[in-house]
Amino acid sequence: MTESSPDEPSTKRKDFICGVVEGFYGRPWTTEQRKDLFQKLKKWGMDMYVYAPKDDYKHRAYWRELYTVEEAEHLTSLIAAAKAQGIIFCYALSPGLDITYSSQKEITTLKRKLEQVSQFGCTCFALLFDDIEPEMSEADKQTFQSFAHAQVSITNEIHQHLGCCRFLLCPTQYCSTRAVPTVTSSEYLNTLGSKLSQQIEIMWTGPKVISKTLTTECIEEITQVLRRPPVIWDNLHANDYDQKRIFLGPYCGRSPELIPLLRGVLTNPNCEYNANMVPVRTLAHWAACSLDAPAAMEAVSWDIKLERESEQGVCEDESPLPLGRHVYHPRQALRQAINEWLPEFSIPKTAQGPVVKPQTPTIVPPVPIIPILPSVNTCMSLVTATSSTCSTTTAELGPAIPTLSTTHLQALTDRPILATTVSPIENFNPVANPVMNSLVSPTKVILNESIPNPIIPIASSNISLPSEIPVSTLPVPILGLKSLDDTIKIPSVSEAVLNPSVVESDSFAEENKKEEEDNIVVDDVEPSIEVQQNGDMSVGDTPQTLSPTRVVPEPGIEPLDVDPPSNTGTDPDVVMTDGLSENGSMQVEASNSPLSSDMMVEPPDTTENTDEPEDNEDLTAEDLLLLCEAFYLPFEHGARALRMLHDFHWLTSHAATTLRANRSSAAPETSEWTRRRARFSFWAGRSRRVLRRAGRAANRDLHSELQPYLWELCAVLALLDAFLKWLELGKFPPNITNNIQGSYTWFSKGWREAFESGAQEPWVFRGGVVADLRRLLPVDCGDVLRSPPRAPDLPLAPRPYRPADELEIYEIYNKTCREGDVSSDMFPSDLQSLPTDRLIAPFLHLSPDLCMVLEDDGSFTHSDATTPDSEPSDPDNKDMPSSKMNGVRKEVVGFACAALDSKEFYRLQEIAWVPELCEKYPLSLLDRTDLSETAKEYIRELHGGAAGGAGEAAEAAETARRGAAAEVRCGAVPAADSLAPARMLTCLLAALRASGANGVHTTVSAADTQLQQFYSKLGFVEVSRARGQLYLARPL
Repeated sequence: MTESSPDEPSTKRKDFICGVVEGFYGRPWTTEQRKDLFQKLKKWGMDMYVYAPKDDYKHRAYWRELYTVEEAEHLTSLIAAAKAQGIIFCYALSPGLDITYSSQKEITTLKRKLEQVSQFGCTCFALLFDDIEPEMSEADKQTFQSFAHAQVSITNEIHQHLGCCRFLLCPTQYCSTRAVPTVTSSEYLNTLGSKLSQQIEIMWTGPKVISKTLTTECIEEITQVLRRPPVIWDNLHANDYDQKRIFLGPYCGRSPELIPLLRGVLTNPNCEYNANMVPVRTLAHWAACSLDAPAAMEAVSWDIKLERESEQGVCEDESPLPLGRHVYHPRQALRQAINEWLPEFSIPKTAQGPVVKPQTPTIVPPVPIIPILPSVNTCMSLVTATSSTCSTTTAELGPAIPTLSTTHLQALTDRPILATTVSPIENFNPVANPVMNSLVSPTKVILNESIPNPIIPIASSNISLPSEIPVSTLPVPILGLKSLDDTIKIPSVSEAVLNPSVVESDSFAEENKKEEEDNIVVDDVEPSIEVQQNGDMSVGDTPQTLSPTRVVPEPGIEPLDVDPPSNTGTDPDVVMTDGLSENGSMQVEASNSPLSSDMMVEPPDTTENTDEPEDNEDLTAEDLLLLCEAFYLPFEHGARALRMLHDFHWLTSHAATTLRANRSSAAPETSEWTRRRARFSFWAGRSRRVLRRAGRAANRDLHSELQPYLWELCAVLALLDAFLKWLELGKFPPNITNNIQGSYTWFSKGWREAFESGAQEPWVFRGGVVADLRRLLPVDCGDVLRSPPRAPDLPLAPRPYRPADELEIYEIYNKTCREGDVSSDMFPSDLQSLPTDRLIAPFLHLSPDLCMVLEDDGSFTHSDATTPDSEPSDPDNKDMPSSKMNGVRKEVVGFACAALDSKEFYRLQEIAWVPELCEKYPLSLLDRTDLSETAKEYIRELHGGAAGGAGEAAEAAETARRGAAAEVRCGAVPAADSLAPARMLTCLLAALRASGANGVHTTVSAADTQLQQFYSKLGFVEVSRARGQLYLARPL
């Protein structure tokens, strides 16, 4: 890591606090990580660290408990390490869950706890009263005039008792939308301002819990009420409310000109410690500046930018202007932070182990106390009174937030949505995160039974859903939080092992039951064909997806991920900036994400090579720039992420007019489609390359934290890339445009504006860019993208079937055949192909355009290294064999095939396929003595012999076809990416939907519970049964 430039003078005031607060919910950082942070803070000129991990053992859940000798040694060493680096170590305690403010015993306990920490060498303390029920006990009501008076009383007394030079308070009303009824008229805030000691700093998150911007007006307003400048607790990069998002963009949306108006800024960043180089480093850069970049460098809107871009994808008027030393430019700060982050990947470090939950000892009757409610983001309120404060109207904070019909939310998520009118705490029963003791162990979970005054577990309950939800009054998404560790393993009672005919990996059966983290975002800027208004919604109808309790992954869960099968070349990319849109930027101005040369796509560097040597290069700064832009900021997608979103949407919207039969490759429309198609493939390949290179990094701890996010990105890009390859075949109906778009997407009317405006808290928009990309498919693919616990280097890649794949599909089906009592060992060696000929081959020959295969290249596809100038492979050359990589032919490890109209499909079989099979398998074979009864039954049926119960089977099949005329079959051999078959089938379902299918069915053996589980996880349900066969169907 390089030092900050010595000739860059700091303009930061001596009394200005700037640092990090570890204040999120989830797995706390380790002692080693905190010590590493102290070193970085010193290098960057920052001066404070606040110890406040919500789920650490004795910070919040068991705040009364004193530290043991072992814990004291660790905490003492931590405080000493901070002092050695010149960093103020601020110890924070959160007693608000169950403290009785009027109890002298409680006050004495609190004093004793903080006195103990003081003896460890700590001289700075904080009391946090966020995320608590703002109702006093009966005893407190007899003593104090109000809740604010109670908090002021105990805070002043503790501050005076400790006699420390610096003391901080986080109030219960910590942002404008939580102030009751408004900031200026809030009795609570005015009481704090007038009664709290002036020596105590007060924390404030801004207009919202997670504020897109901080303005001079909002800071002056709260300063007047509190009678002191606030310390900003900045949740801009906090991600504990959405396990699918991580924020690697620069600190922005706050002008350095605010610094004189503040006592300080403390960032509460990502849960993943190693992902915080950019957030913390850019904050340090910001704090050393005094001015914003000039307005001339701000971004233009996305649609204007597209008009200005040149053929090479560069906007000629976007060259950055020279900047003074004290001028803050987010993009330049990002570049500097990336350059300092890059060497971290080469530092050898081992990954943290999974969270270990010890065996439950003998149960002892617990002492009941108030249950601890897990929240989402530090300072996020979970309770009614705090939620109700959201109804405050503060015109100066932005446009009014309208109410939202909850039917929109239900269309976007399969999770229950929390009501805003939850009042009694007993009606609100989330499942708490495990409590940990990060001072002693980075992995061990603390059990209730091993602690005095344990917390009584409470079960989740359904909460009534109102017909409308005001956006700003929504409580935080209690559930669906960042878990302490995604590798926590809790066995499920209904754990299922999927059928080897789909995937022979046991871990696939334990597919994650965690909810989908859907992000609701909208973008209607780019001109598109007005053929379909899918899911139109105005800004006022912005959906809210408050997630229910996050289900902890089951053992061996192998999420369904796919690698972008970049077999096509790519084209020059368009200039992309993080601040492409007026509302997408985090600057103070309305359109304030300045453009810089960083935003421009790299020029072509190499030519396509379908048999290139393996890429052994390490990560580069450009790789990290792509990573940061893919996971940018809560209210803004990065440049390249937006480019992929827009390119895929344009490609699908224009497929009907450019890819139909008799198209000319020289036609302008086709040429543009080819160019954008190649560019999408290029960035998909680049994303895959970043994942592969990160997998080789010496810093395994850093890799383990980033890998799940990168994997999901590569998986969804592979899924979309496979769908585009199917479109390239051009074998779809003319009305495909009516069926090819997702229902509610980034491009639905008003959604992009709602996402970028900052008017809603970002937990409304679940899943980030990965979710936005996923929703562009015309079918819901469920949670098929997450990385398996023991994931291979890259996800497997589906693609359309080619005739050259037929032999491999035969081999796969012979290995995995499980049709009722049928298996390959029931047939003689010379008749091994009989089941495949009868059940699978008809799809390959009569419906080849609706067949997919799953390809394992053993490494990476050649498009990983192609450039935007390369041309995609010929989609019409279906006989082209699988390409090679590193001299090894890619292997087909799975298949999925379908017929659009199964009734017509079977009629064609009788005409064009069965006669050929009758010649291949004559009735004379029945005279052989080595045939099993199953094999004989197959031959008889081929020749028209009706089996017992044939009429019943025909009736059951007809029932399945009603509303689900299409039929699918699939199979796969074991693979490390054990959920890849589900993604392959998802791609095929999308192709069926685009072809006009409204439903699809399949047939499985009634005895094959494993295969039933596989299909049920993809939305199939039983509709009929006959002759030991189940008919499963789902709508499309």
